Amino acid sequence: MHSSTDRRKFIKAATVAGIGLGLSGSAFAAFAQDRPAKEIKVGIIGLDTEHSVKFTEIFHDPNATADVAGFRVVAAYPYGSRDIEFSVNAIPAATEKMRSMGVEIVDSIKALLRKVDVVLLETNDGRLHLEQALPVLKAGKPVFIDKPIAASLADAVAIFKAAEKYKVPVFSASSLRYMESAQQIRNGKIGKVLGADAFSPAVIEKTHPDLFWYGVHGVEALFTVLGPGCKSVQRTYTNGTDVVVGLWEDDRIGTFRGIRAGAHDFGGTAFGEKGVATFGPWQGYRPLVVQIAAFFRTGKAPVSPEETLEIFAFMEAADESKLQSGAKVSLESVMQKARAAADKQLNAVKG
Repeated sequence: MHSSTDRRKFIKAATVAGIGLGLSGSAFAAFAQDRPAKEIKVGIIGLDTEHSVKFTEIFHDPNATADVAGFRVVAAYPYGSRDIEFSVNAIPAATEKMRSMGVEIVDSIKALLRKVDVVLLETNDGRLHLEQALPVLKAGKPVFIDKPIAASLADAVAIFKAAEKYKVPVFSASSLRYMESAQQIRNGKIGKVLGADAFSPAVIEKTHPDLFWYGVHGVEALFTVLGPGCKSVQRTYTNGTDVVVGLWEDDRIGTFRGIRAGAHDFGGTAFGEKGVATFGPWQGYRPLVVQIAAFFRTGKAPVSPEETLEIFAFMEAADESKLQSGAKVSLESVMQKARAAADKQLNAVKG
């Protein structure tokens, strides 16, 4: 176990980290008190994505550096989508790979929660995320929820409302947020960013809103360099391409190009007061896992709920714009509907 001095330092740091997240000092103190001294036990929900295996490989690397050391994935619940063919077909091989890395495969989320300190909710199917996140939050386990955080803006709002209710930290982000080039721009490389164009694949999955399934990655990269503050969007759609133009509150403009035809890649251009800079290419999963590790250690999410919800409001408003033949749609209009729907969903949940 930690010495009493080390524990006091950890509790103090964790309590400070909780400011602004709706987490009380006592909640963080209790969380810190329960932390293993040498190893944080991680549970994974959903083996229908390669992320589950890739993240585990990074945590289990015998040569892991300090930024990702001290974690062990000890249990995994495989499901996961039951009806998205691509995802369903990924589960058997991923399950066997996890077993080969010493991960116990369990038959329920309830069983998983008894064995772990923190949770990676990796289910590829965002429709399941609210249902799967609720028992994690009720159990008081900090959780990283992979993209998309949900398959509707209402579900995303409900997840953060539940996290606030149960005083449990939640973090969600695309790995594109942590491209070094994007972070340099966000941190002032070209001064204030006056506008940006981002692009990524935007393959559509019929069970999800158009951009939620894959376009989310490029949209998050756009918000990484521009920051929050988008007030409206307009979308132009063709079978092979999406172009979504967002207007920010200070008259900055950000555009997202979603690619379905031709070569696929990730990146963009930011236009600043002091220069123009490109961001990309994608650098793999490790930079995101470093952020997840820091989140699990401190309980402090590096991306605010407000920014994550704005990203999903941007995409939901883009869907509404498509339905209205490219009309301008405000983010506040879709947020109002989502808040009302989220309240109804949570009121229907017992406990």
